[in-house]
Amino acid sequence: MEAFIFLLYVVPFLLLVYGSFMLYIRPPKAVWLASLLGGLVMGVINIAVDLLAYTAHWWHYTFVQSGLHNPSDFQQHLSNLFMGSLNTLHIPLPFYLTPIFIYGSLGYLLIWRFWSGKARWFSWVLLIGIPLFSMYRDISGGITNGSYQVWENVPAATVATIVMWLVAFFLGFMLFWWRARKTPFVAPIEEGEANQVSTSKHAPTMSK
Repeated sequence: MEAFIFLLYVVPFLLLVYGSFMLYIRPPKAVWLASLLGGLVMGVINIAVDLLAYTAHWWHYTFVQSGLHNPSDFQQHLSNLFMGSLNTLHIPLPFYLTPIFIYGSLGYLLIWRFWSGKARWFSWVLLIGIPLFSMYRDISGGITNGSYQVWENVPAATVATIVMWLVAFFLGFMLFWWRARKTPFVAPIEEGEANQVSTSKHAPTMSK
């Protein structure tokens, strides 16, 4: 994948999706912060395992410098920063926005959102499906060389990927749930509904 293409298109799209879901869920501040903490834990574990994998020669990341025709100075500078951080740290820092905000914070909030209602089954789907999907995506991409990860030791990388996602997802979820379970989701009452409820409460009753 081209470094600049990811920064220019993928990152803004991820943040737009995250913001849209926040408007839909409208979590209390404490629950939202707890989800960010859980997502941050997931991202940090991803970083630690990626660094370990690079040192142990399990896998490494590779990118093309730029996929744009005649990029501007700003675009070229942004791409150079991306590649410079990758060459220095050996990890693609912007990539960890996905586990932090999407698989972490948003995933946890959706589990919390549907846990108290009739759609609890969807929470279970997310609770099981997110780590399974993440493992399948990374393993299939690594084995077929169809991702930005280049696997150098397939058996070790497979085991490390499975352990990483299980630990990262569920440790982050435990930290999130420790706080969020105390604040179950309550559907917000729209202004029209609130006025209707208020009117019904103050309506005079007819006596026989």
